[in-house]
Amino acid sequence: MTEPTQDDLRKVYAETKTIAVVGASADESKASHRIPRYLQSQGYRIIPVSPKGGEILGEKVHTSLKEIGEPVDVVDVFRPSEETPAIATDAVSIGAKVLWLQSGIESEEAERIGEDGGLLVVMDRCMGATHRMLGLGPGPDH
Repeated sequence: MTEPTQDDLRKVYAETKTIAVVGASADESKASHRIPRYLQSQGYRIIPVSPKGGEILGEKVHTSLKEIGEPVDVVDVFRPSEETPAIATDAVSIGAKVLWLQSGIESEEAERIGEDGGLLVVMDRCMGATHRMLGLGPGPDH
């Protein structure tokens, strides 16, 4: 894998409108709530994905990526590494452009599935902190 450059990452934020967040949480103390909330505050549409359903950040929670009936640009993942190959397969099948695995999450298999499906794959990186690092916003409260 080639590590995405800062220009690659800037392009992701510039071209992204909708982010599906797999593993989104309603628990405000968790990063899987704080990061999507921050991205939402920066103008991105957040679609939470969790088997629990319900509502998070004012958006209906979908139980799977395949349930989402609108275009998704980025699939942002807050799930254990071993779950990411199946998530990568779903991200490819729904036509996402980017598979983003949050800090601490890496999977060579998910990376291969994503890249073979034409996705840019970012691993082990916080989408909120990267937004701040690139000078695109204040960054989330950690």
